Amino acid sequence: MLNFSSVLLSSENPKKLVEFYKKVFDKKPDMEEDTYAGFLVGSCFLSIGQHDKVHGKNKSPERVLFNFETKEVKSEFERIKKLGANVVKEPYQMEGWDGWIATLADPDGNYFQLMSPWEAK
Repeated sequence: MLNFSSVLLSSENPKKLVEFYKKVFDKKPDMEEDTYAGFLVGSCFLSIGQHDKVHGKNKSPERVLFNFETKEVKSEFERIKKLGANVVKEPYQMEGWDGWIATLADPDGNYFQLMSPWEAK
């Protein structure tokens, strides 16, 4: 059985992304080395690093979205919006689910979502 444990987010300017996510997670990176840094967020590790083939903003940000669970989607949305995240979609509910979702973009244009915890019925 596989365990999904981490994601590497590549950037032309990883320091800018690290500074942004420090504010989002309200903590310093759990790991910093050269042009890489990483945050343990729940049970997953988000690494941010430089890549020579990545330039500018993400041209297909809807291809991969990072989901961060919180019971406080609306208040976290407002807090993170004030940090400079670009709003992609204000908090909303999907039909048939009473949880909330909001979509934002980081300085490189990568989409991430705030989501209510998924609770099986």
